[in-house]
Amino acid sequence: MEQLDIVRIPIFPLGMINAHLILGSDSKILVDSGVPGSEEKIGRSLSRLGLSFKDIDLIVVTHAHADHAGSAGKLQQLCAAPILAHRGDLAYFQQEKAMTYCATGWFGRLLLKSGMPLRPYDQFTPDILLKDQEVFDLSEFGISGVVFSTPGHTQGSISITLSDKRALVGDLVASGIFLGGIMLTGKARQPPFEENPVEVARQLLHLLDKGQETFYLGHGGPLPAREVRRYAERILGEGKVR
Repeated sequence: MEQLDIVRIPIFPLGMINAHLILGSDSKILVDSGVPGSEEKIGRSLSRLGLSFKDIDLIVVTHAHADHAGSAGKLQQLCAAPILAHRGDLAYFQQEKAMTYCATGWFGRLLLKSGMPLRPYDQFTPDILLKDQEVFDLSEFGISGVVFSTPGHTQGSISITLSDKRALVGDLVASGIFLGGIMLTGKARQPPFEENPVEVARQLLHLLDKGQETFYLGHGGPLPAREVRRYAERILGEGKVR
């Protein structure tokens, strides 16, 4: 099995907002792009690894929230790499519709009042658009893994599973407090916004049933399978659906 590395790229400090870089022997995949204007931070992180934008082979955007898709349009140009995303969020990527944010608690409501999640970003059109339950094999880009739909956080949310039983799941789950930051970093919790928590919990359990052992997150993390299972089963037990 090919040795793969996952490098966290800090968009905000303390794991508050993460992008990730999947490194294979000859391939590099960037997962998420951070808030608008994050391309310089990503460029510096690449430089510390001895890489440049041109070394990126593929950009995967897990969903259309501004802290994940905000710099994708800029990076699409800088990297000259295709973007992979899901058709369910296409209208938001293209800025044809304003994203609706369903706050999960006081912190999400506070963020909405600040206006940060509502910041527009440069529109872009993904080069590779998954539809419905379509699965994309990353071997085309030299990585042993797949990308597929995991709706619930948004309609077009997607996740990546690698052959070594690690998963990158965007905002299906978060950890810590204040967007993953200063305390309880090993404890799973809901992200600030979520459309359908019960569907998200089902998606997490499906990933666990397929043997995923470590989960890399947009906020906080990574988390082990046992903590993700505890969290997902609690959400299902409470029946938190909007």
